[in-house]
Amino acid sequence: MKTALITGVSGGIGYAAAKELAKNYDYVAAISRGTSGLEDIGNIHIFTGSVTDFGFVEETVRQTVRETGSIDLLINNSAVSYVGLLTDMSEGDWHKTVSVNLSSVFNTCHAAVPHMVHQKAGRIINISSVWGLAGASCEVAYSATKGGINAFTKALAKELAPSGIAVNAIAFGAVDTRMNSHLSPEEKMQLEDEIPAGRMIDADEAAEIILKTAELPIYITGDIIKADGGWI
Repeated sequence: MKTALITGVSGGIGYAAAKELAKNYDYVAAISRGTSGLEDIGNIHIFTGSVTDFGFVEETVRQTVRETGSIDLLINNSAVSYVGLLTDMSEGDWHKTVSVNLSSVFNTCHAAVPHMVHQKAGRIINISSVWGLAGASCEVAYSATKGGINAFTKALAKELAPSGIAVNAIAFGAVDTRMNSHLSPEEKMQLEDEIPAGRMIDADEAAEIILKTAELPIYITGDIIKADGGWI
C-alpha cells in the first residue's frame, strides 16, 4: 500500500499537497491540530494533535504502519512565522517557532526513519524557504529554523542514502498563502516586482513541485531545491 505522511495541512501548501497526495497514494496520514476545512479531501486520515508532541508523533507513525505496512513518503510542512525585530520577540515566541518549524522535523523523522530503513526505501521532503539560504530581516527565528532544516536535510541524506532513502528540501520563495497575508496590497506589489517571474507562487503550484520531487530518482538526495521564480 503506497503510504504518505504529511504535516501542516490546515491551509496553504499543506492543504494543496494533501489533496494531490490523496489522488496518488493509497493512504495519506495527516497530522493537524483540527479537522476544520479538511472534510472535502477524500482518502485522508487525520491524526489530531501537535507535531511538537514527540509521543503523539511516534504513536501516529506506529498506527499508520500498523494499518498500511509502510511509510513511503514523509513531507514535513508545519511552520509558523514571527515578523518583527528580534529584540521585540519573546522567549516564548522563539521557542514556539523553533519547536514547530524544526523540532517537529526531528520528531517525524525519528519516528518514520526506522520503518523506511527496514523496508530499504523511502523519501523525505522537508519544506524550507529561501530565507533559510539568505536570511530575512525581521524574520530571524524563521530564517534560523529554515536554515536548520537545510542542514538537517543534507546531514540526514548522508545517513540514509545507503538504505535507499532520499532526503531533500524545497526552499520556496514568496508563496501566496495565509503566512504572507500581513502584506498590504502595495507591499505585495513591491515584492512581486522584485521577483523575476513577476509573481508569487500559489499553493497548487507548490504542491505540484512537492509531488514531482517525490518522484525524482532516488540518486537525487541531500539537495535544497530552490523554487522562487529566480528571486534569490
